[in-house]
Order: sequence, then structure tokens, then C-alpha cells
Amino acid sequence: MQESNQENKKAHIHPLKDKENVHKHEQIGEHNQEHAHGHTHSHTHKETKAVLNRMARLMGHLESVKRMVEEGRDCSEVLIQIAAVRSALDGVSRIILKDHIDHCIKEAVEENDMETIENLKKAIDKFI
Repeated sequence: MQESNQENKKAHIHPLKDKENVHKHEQIGEHNQEHAHGHTHSHTHKETKAVLNRMARLMGHLESVKRMVEEGRDCSEVLIQIAAVRSALDGVSRIILKDHIDHCIKEAVEENDMETIENLKKAIDKFI
């Protein structure tokens, strides 16, 4: 049984370092799970539009690869296209990482927010 997005919305606040200001937003999560994150800013970045455009193209490319498999196309051709999708995904990842460093990590360093820096380290460990 799938729950609606409305039931999954969780409003929560993030106290800032000075404890007087807070950052509040709604997080939508699967199965009403809490999602821990230590950021104190919105996630609108300079490259968001470019990332979304690239992801849309990637999704289309991946659908094409799926059709190739369904049609029984040559395995070598499929593997070449999978490599192209992987390369494009790596490119999107680099854009996101650079944008994250330029905004989130720069801010975390300025605010001595070690949690955000540690979260980046964990993400890099999983990514690489």
C-alpha cells in the first residue's frame, strides 16, 4: 500500500549555530522515515538547472538502452551505450560535487560545521 506524499511530509527545524535563528522546511520521505541531515541552507544552487537538464537527457538515454535490450540488439552496442550513460552520470556527479563545494562546503567551513564536512567525506567514500 502506497502512502500519499501528504502523509509522508515531515516539517522539521534546524537550529543554527547561534540558536536564535532556525531553518525550517518539509522533507518528504518514503514510509514516513525521518531523514537526518545537517545543512542550514536551502538547496538551490547555481547549477541546478544544468543538472536537471542533464538528468533528463540521461533518463532518455537509459530508456533507449532499455529498448535496445528489449529489441535484442547486439550486446556490444548495448555495452557501449551503457558506458556512455555511465560517463554522462559521472559528469552530472562532478557538477553536483563542485556546486556542493562552492556553496555548502564553503559555508560549512566558514561556520565551522564539521558535521557537513564529515557528511561530504562519507558521500565521497560511497561515491568512489
